[in-house]
Amino acid sequence: MAVNNPVWVMAILFVLSAIGFLSEKTRLGRTLTSTVIVILLAIVAANIGLVPHDSAAYDFVFSYVVPVIIPLFLLKANLRQMITEASRLSGAFLLATVATVIGVLVAITVVDVSHLVVGERSVQETQAAIAGLFASTYIGGSVNYAALGEVTGLIREASFFSAATAVDNLYSALYLSVLAILPAWRWLAQRFGPDHGGGVADLATDNKPSVTAQSLTYALGLSLLIVACSDALVAWLEWSMYRYAVITIITVAIATFFPSLEAKLGGSFELGVALSMIFFASIAAGANVQAVVTLAPILIVFTGVLLLVHGLCLLVLGRLFKLTLPELIVASNAAVLGATTAPALAAAKGWQHLVTPGVLVGVLGYALGTLVGTALYQWLL
Repeated sequence: MAVNNPVWVMAILFVLSAIGFLSEKTRLGRTLTSTVIVILLAIVAANIGLVPHDSAAYDFVFSYVVPVIIPLFLLKANLRQMITEASRLSGAFLLATVATVIGVLVAITVVDVSHLVVGERSVQETQAAIAGLFASTYIGGSVNYAALGEVTGLIREASFFSAATAVDNLYSALYLSVLAILPAWRWLAQRFGPDHGGGVADLATDNKPSVTAQSLTYALGLSLLIVACSDALVAWLEWSMYRYAVITIITVAIATFFPSLEAKLGGSFELGVALSMIFFASIAAGANVQAVVTLAPILIVFTGVLLLVHGLCLLVLGRLFKLTLPELIVASNAAVLGATTAPALAAAKGWQHLVTPGVLVGVLGYALGTLVGTALYQWLL
């Protein structure tokens, strides 16, 4: 049948992703986000028989596309630039990372998630996997979420993964709204020092590398080469569990010690975003509607506890280390929502000195998310 043809399935995945991007121009799309739109469309497509629940196309995405996404996102992760241009915000982001880990540990203790994942897993293994998954995404983003899904094996649990992704995106919109109104809370603002501005100014958008066929070829070629070399190193050292951590370390090292490469890799981040949409569509297509609806309520409670603890811990730690409220808000935004919304919120609030640092610490999150998520997963095991 045509629906079982991997080429047909891949075509539908791209079409659904394109519709997701187009939806961002509508009020509904902006509210739900393109990721949620793609997930919902893919679930519908699979459950009406437009695409199958299992396909070689999905296996291709999980096995070959997911690892390539990581270098595409991290080729801008110049640690030297982050240290020199975003030192205070980098400190705030590290506190946000600690707050996320504390939030995950509290949530995993308070909320019973042991029955959310089917299969032969012990309670401890399930808790460790879910903790690592959520820590990675609330320190980094979708690229880390995909990596920990592969590391923990949760990527094969389509119903759970789709439900978790939908809940994650739901809370992203809610949490962004909370961050946006926090500065207006006078009682809270008075507990922190004044925002003096200054610091690094926003980088001109004209400096952004141009996207050409050549730059995309360079970016994809380098990413594939990094994955191939990482896989060879992991096989030699017998470190299969740390595949994505090794990919992350090698990519960050290249971005840091060869910063001139960035000018030749225009479009790498955007290509990573596009492939991430294909990944989410692949996950959602394998989901069972009834299972997603059943799992979502528990995940809503779990994620709510996680983010509440994250926010409270970050405010307490930030006040202790004498950081300003705008710095903490942008750092939390970068951790929970990623490198794209952090500078947007900073610009909307008039914190121009935090726009470029917001981008830099967001990329730092991509570098740390997989490492911290994997470490937490291993420790809880």
